[in-house]
Parts: sequence; C-alpha cells; structure tokens
Amino acid sequence: MFAPYIHSLSRSPLFTHSLNEHFHSLKHNMTKDIETTAEQGGGAEFSAKDYQDPPPAPLIDLEELTKWSLYRAAIAEFIATLLFLYVTVLTVIGYNVQTDPVKNTVDPDCGGVGILGIAWAFGGMIFILVYCTAGISGGHINPAVTFGLFVGRKVSLIRALLYMVAQCLGAICGCGLVKAFQKTYYNSYGGGANQLQDGFNKGTGLGAEIIGTFVLVYTVFSATDPKRSARDSHVPVCSLLSSINEPILIFESN
Repeated sequence: MFAPYIHSLSRSPLFTHSLNEHFHSLKHNMTKDIETTAEQGGGAEFSAKDYQDPPPAPLIDLEELTKWSLYRAAIAEFIATLLFLYVTVLTVIGYNVQTDPVKNTVDPDCGGVGILGIAWAFGGMIFILVYCTAGISGGHINPAVTFGLFVGRKVSLIRALLYMVAQCLGAICGCGLVKAFQKTYYNSYGGGANQLQDGFNKGTGLGAEIIGTFVLVYTVFSATDPKRSARDSHVPVCSLLSSINEPILIFESN
C-alpha cells in the first residue's frame, strides 16, 4: 500500500539530492583516514588527510623576543608552576604531619590523605593548570615537557629556555611560600622532598623517576598529536589519569 508513496518520493528532486549528499558524506567519512599515494604522468602524488602537520619550530627565532605573547606565556608558566608546587608540597607535608608517629602528631580521626590523595593533588592541579594555561603558553608546567617539545621541534630554543627559567623560578617561589607559611613543618619534613623507602636502592628510585617522566612526556605528545580528531575526545581524560598514576608510581618507590 506504500508503494505509490515510495515511488513518488524517490522521484522527488529534494529526496534525490539529500540521498546523494548522505552517500557523499558517508564515503568521505569512510575514506578520510586513508592516505593514498599514486603516481600519474609526471609522478604527482595525491594524498587525503584529515589533519595537517604543523611546520617545525625554528631553532632560533629572534623575532619572538619582540612579541608580548612570548613574555605573557612565560608569566603564565611561572604562575602555574608556583601554584603547582605550593599546593602539592603543602599536601605532602600535611600528610607527613598527620601520619608521623615519632612526633605524636597522628590524627586518630583522620589517617591523612594517603598516597592516592597526594596523587590526586598532583594530577588535579596539573589538570586545572593545563586547562587554564593551554591557550596562553601551551601548559607545559614542567621543564621535562618543555625540553621534550623542544627536541620534537614544537618550540624554539628561545621559548624553551625562557619557559624553563620561568618554571624553575616559579617552583622556587612556590616552595618559598610554603616555607614562609609553614616554616616549622617545612624544616622538620625536609621541604616535602621524597626519600628512598626501605628496600629500594638509588637505581630503583632513578628508574621510577625516568619511567614517570617518560609517561608524562609521552602523554603530552599523544594529547597534542595533530593526527588526532574529534573521535579521540577521551585523550584529556587519559591525560588526567596519567598525571594521577605517575605520582603513585613515584611515591611507591620513593
């Protein structure tokens, strides 16, 4: 009984145009990830990509020194690193205070945030600060990340050096604020610095640091890969989980 309606609909120009557009879109989505190279005539190459590789950053770009955006990015890195060290070091010191049986400061009602809480402090701060500074400086907040991006020709030498200086100064100022506000605890617990636990040697600690830093830099490169598309919307979540898992790995061995 529907045959006449279907027949008349199939002859409609609007229906035919919509159907053609649908098949064209479907064909494009199925083939956009396939890169094909063919030689025809004079050896011309044809490729279909859904991304564009950015050009490598110049090794030395003196023109950057005249741009305010460079110094604004360095200031963002300074502030982000300051806040990161301030919050995370205070978290570690607070955990040590709450769980120190020698100085009898153990809180019976609260066993401290634990290693997972420290990891969430590190990962949560990285997640927030990268979100805040990604559009300004790229959200490096770590000299290892900056150095890795420099080696990958993502940033110039001038920008990399300025970022590293800003990050180190921000880290120093962040720890300085912790010491200014909690001088007694800061001195008592070594500024929140990690120490090797019993049963681990220096080689194990060094290996844990290397693996943790590798995971961090690898995640950054993966999250900023131009080949990724909207279907990889899970990458920010994976970045957060990676930044949380790394402190767990480090604190388990240190």
